[in-house]
Amino acid sequence: MLLRLSLLGILVLLLAGSFASFLRNRGANHKNMDATKWFDGYSGQSTNELISLQREYRTDSIVLAFEQAIQQKAARKGESSLTTDERMVLAIEALEREVNNGGYSLFFLNSSHEYLPTIVQSLQQIGCPRRAEITQAAIDALHLHDLSDPQIESEMKRDDDQRDAALDRCDKRYFKEPEAIADHLFGYIKAHPDSFPL
Repeated sequence: MLLRLSLLGILVLLLAGSFASFLRNRGANHKNMDATKWFDGYSGQSTNELISLQREYRTDSIVLAFEQAIQQKAARKGESSLTTDERMVLAIEALEREVNNGGYSLFFLNSSHEYLPTIVQSLQQIGCPRRAEITQAAIDALHLHDLSDPQIESEMKRDDDQRDAALDRCDKRYFKEPEAIADHLFGYIKAHPDSFPL
């Protein structure tokens, strides 16, 4: 009987530990999982109005609304009207979209590579040092001293199995990384609302 209780006790402890670990990981990847509604897009809200949606909507959908708002501002007033932090949002969202849809190769091939000179610093600024390190490794795989458009385009058109293998390794690391970019980016926006004058 004592042996059975001991085994049962061990099983209960293991299950309790697994459940606690599950809850911690769930929270680490997306803080407001209870807010499961998707915000359908930007329609003229102010910065503070978008921030206040956090209790009701998924963080990643609110970050996407900020990206849309910033793009609309750029279309209305020109790129020069954007703050450094607004450009940072565009850079990080471009990285997320491209890497999730086709890996770092897609990020480098598409116009999103315009953000290459600032993307690593942007990730560090919002508190994603491991994503920044992975992104730096992907940039290093290009072996470029000049991150200009012609140089990037020329490098990505060239066949290079070693580069492609290195980018593939970076893609895998990126997908496994638990740093929740949307939560970090939203936290940054929330802490610096004056840097986002929509």
